[in-house]
Formats: sequence, C-alpha cells, structure tokens
Amino acid sequence: MRDWEHTRKPEILELFREQVYGRVPGSDHEVRFYPGQALENGLDRIAKMKEVIMEVTGNGDTLRVCILILTPADADHPVPLFLGLNFDGNHTIHPDRDISLAAGWVENRPEAGITENRATEGSRGLRSGRWPVGRILQRGYGLATVYCGDFDPDFDDGFQNGIHGLMDATPRDSSSWGTIAAWAWGLSRTMDYLETDPDIDPGRVFLIGHSRLGKAALWAGAQDERFAMVISNDSGCGGAALSRRKSGERLLDINTVFPYWFALRFHGYNGREEDLPVDQHMLLALVAPRLLYVGSAANDEWADPEGEYLSLFYAGEIYRLYGYRVFETTGLPDLNTPRTADRIAYHIRSGDHELLSFDWDRYMDFADDHFKTGP
Repeated sequence: MRDWEHTRKPEILELFREQVYGRVPGSDHEVRFYPGQALENGLDRIAKMKEVIMEVTGNGDTLRVCILILTPADADHPVPLFLGLNFDGNHTIHPDRDISLAAGWVENRPEAGITENRATEGSRGLRSGRWPVGRILQRGYGLATVYCGDFDPDFDDGFQNGIHGLMDATPRDSSSWGTIAAWAWGLSRTMDYLETDPDIDPGRVFLIGHSRLGKAALWAGAQDERFAMVISNDSGCGGAALSRRKSGERLLDINTVFPYWFALRFHGYNGREEDLPVDQHMLLALVAPRLLYVGSAANDEWADPEGEYLSLFYAGEIYRLYGYRVFETTGLPDLNTPRTADRIAYHIRSGDHELLSFDWDRYMDFADDHFKTGP
C-alpha cells in the first residue's frame, strides 16, 4: 500500500502528464469568485438556483466563467451534488429563461439558430435530454455545471483562446497541456468554489462527464482526490477505453481530428499504442479507493465498450489492494444490468452514444448505496 501511495501512484500521474494530457504550466494567475444572479424558487419553484462567476486573471487578461448551481428548493441542509461540464452552454441543460446564455464562442447548431458561433434564445434546453434536472433534484441531489467552452473553446486556434491564453507564459513544448487538461483544470477550480458553498456538502461531490467531457472528468478525478465519485459515460479513446486494444477509435483517429485535445507527445504513439508507457486502466486506478463508475452503450462501437469495461476490470487490482471486492470476470454484464463490486460499478445499456436518464438513475443509485442523501 505504501509503495502504491508514495511511489507508483505519483509515477503514473507524471507519466500521464508527460505523455498523454500534458502538464499545466506554472504561471502567475489569480482565481476569484463572485456571486451572479440567484433565485430561491427557480425552475418553476423546484430549485434554489444561483450563478457564480469565476474570474481568472493572468498575462494581462481576464477570463470569466459562469458556474450554474441548482439545489433542491426544500433542502434545509447541505446536499450531495453532481458536477459536470456541458457542451453548448449552461442554458442548454434546461429551457428556463432565468439561466444566462453562454457569452462566448459556441459551436454552430443550425437547428437551434446558432450560425455565427453565438448562443441564441432558440438554443435554450437544447441538451435537456442529457440533464434530467427535475429527477436529480427530486432524488435529493444538487447539480453544478459549467460550459466547457468557458474554459477552453473546443476548436483549434493554436492555444490562443481560453485558459491557455492566460496561463501559457512560456513557449509550448511536446508535453504542454491540451484542451482535455484545460477542462480538467476547470473542474478542479470549480471544486474550489463548491467547497465554500454552504448549500453543498463538499465531501459528497460527484464528478460526471460524457464523451470527451468524460475524458476530462477522469483526468480531473485522477488528480483531485476531493471528488468522492468519478463517473465516465461513453468516454472512449483517451478516456476509459484501453488504447492498446486498438479497437474503435484509435490514437491516429483522435489525434488527427482533434490534435489540440492532448499533449503533442501523445501524437507520437499514433499507430504505436503498444509503446505507450501507460494505458487507461492505470488512469482509472488513480481514482482508487474512491467510487468509480463507468457507463457504456451497446451501439457505441467507436468508444469500445469492451475496452471500457476491461479498463475498469484491470483497475480493480488497486481497489483490491485497498481491501475492496472487484469484478471477477472479463465478460461484459447483460445489457441494462449494472455490475457492482463495493466501490466500482459498470453498465452497458442498449442504445447509442448519449447520456440518458437510464444512465443518470444508475449513477444516482450507486451514490445512494454509498452516500445517504439526508443530513
């Protein structure tokens, strides 16, 4: 145990920083929080809603990030909370008009009237299917979310925009951080605020991410032990799926289409996955002994569901080191039937690459099993 905690775990963290996600630069920057709008009875009186502005200052510039926090309106004690980044702006998780529109660059979504990379009223609630807000609040949990593009817009401009422009004080090199690492950094800075909020129990903050944002959640959760549970939903290559399996999306695919997500050094393993000094089961092992849940979808072959499961299976070696039960078979469980073993859990549901109410209910069930939602 001591060898893992004091020697091998730090070594693996450094390998992921150096070879995969990149290293956050040491820089002279300041992070401050100040209150935005707040409603005691928001979302048709089911939520206490507040917006908190994170202001990051560095390199003579300032970045402003909006954190949306929803807690049950009738809660009279600090509540457990799920934290996750969203893809298109806080206003897209629910159609309520009191939620501020994203102020910066957003991806064009013609179906919502977004054609000039600016949020529109028509995009309110665009992603509400991924965020069953009413159900989450009903079960006694809070929800905090931040638009990922507030930290770093999801396009390649040579790392001039977002948090990179404020913190990259020296020339970039092959191990400089990419966008996944920037999003993970943002999740930890959001946690800095959540620890101070009297409506939230800081010991019961659960980190969740879907797809590319699941990659960011895993990397944030691996580094930051304040998150009591880490949830990967369909995170695939560079997330939960094993790289060396070379199944589904491969390194050449992801590094070609999204060259800015990872450290440049990671590109050197394109087509050479077997030469990687780490693989993703080692990333998952860094979360131990905290709760860890990996969710897959049967039709999501690009994310390699079997590789996601096997990654969690092999990470079980470290959970066993802490004295917990782990999975005993490499075979996938039946569809829509979660497999749990003390502090790890997995499901593969029917359907496609998406974050659905089914997934949320399983994640909340697992949280219920380990963390009571009462005072």
